[in-house]
Amino acid sequence: MQENRNEHEYLTGRERYVRAGEIELWAEEFGHPDRPPVLLVMGAQAQGIQWNDGIVRRLVDGGLRVVRYDHRDTGRSSVVDFAAHPYTVADMASDALAVLDAFGARRAHLVGASLGGIIAQRLAVSRPDRVLTLTSLSSQPLGTDTAGAVRRALEGAPALPGELPPPSPELLAALVSKLPDPEAGPEQYLAARLPLWRVLHGPVLPFHEDEYRATERRVYERARDLRAGLHHTLAGAAGSGATAELASVTAPTLVLHGTEDPMFPPAHAEATAAAVPGARLVMVEGMGHTLPRALDARLADEILRHTRGPEQGPGVRHRAA
Repeated sequence: MQENRNEHEYLTGRERYVRAGEIELWAEEFGHPDRPPVLLVMGAQAQGIQWNDGIVRRLVDGGLRVVRYDHRDTGRSSVVDFAAHPYTVADMASDALAVLDAFGARRAHLVGASLGGIIAQRLAVSRPDRVLTLTSLSSQPLGTDTAGAVRRALEGAPALPGELPPPSPELLAALVSKLPDPEAGPEQYLAARLPLWRVLHGPVLPFHEDEYRATERRVYERARDLRAGLHHTLAGAAGSGATAELASVTAPTLVLHGTEDPMFPPAHAEATAAAVPGARLVMVEGMGHTLPRALDARLADEILRHTRGPEQGPGVRHRAA
């Protein structure tokens, strides 16, 4: 009975603040401390709590110790004066290592979404000794010039030879629309954010507005400065490295991606999988560039299958319905 009570207690998040140089990062841990750690790395302008509790719970139930955290300039972590102290993807990767160090995790499974996938790839290249497995979720390969592709698309200029496709026209229109003003109050802010989430969600799976509204409200209430996350766009353009570096990755790699991703169309996932030796590509039917709760079980199952060890040969591609 005592053992059952202890296991139940580990399902409650244990929060702490982590020092990473001059900044402070909010982090939260779930699961038994003796279990294999998995670090969940969120995307640009996104907070750690945007890894759904349902995904976290399933990973813990599957035998993992889960850590999620707020990037610098998001949530409860430090806000940086970017003009005075600019940073790069490499610096954000160092933040991730600081989180692992604080939790005593010498090596960990890395799961990165969007920009988090780039950060996780960067670590798999630069610090292979710290990476058990790599999961690149809804992301793209190192060295992709997304800012340039977006700029050319908005200008109506042709894509460069061999360039990966830009975001969808609908998402480009949403991205260049006026940013919501956090000072206008939560209701106005949420109302202005929901159209963007609708486009990011994609056109196939049912869009549950209440779900996104609840998450965005939580993000709004936790943020020290909602505008600071825009610095990630600047950081994402520098310090990530080159796609060719992915050839050196030795960690077992899963590339997990939605068939309806409007931010990084499927060609980005295919390029990532092709660049990493032995990577396994899984395309999730109907999924866009968000993590709706309806996919919690599917995504957690894919991650658990990957972290438990290879069950398929290298280079295998399949679709998850």
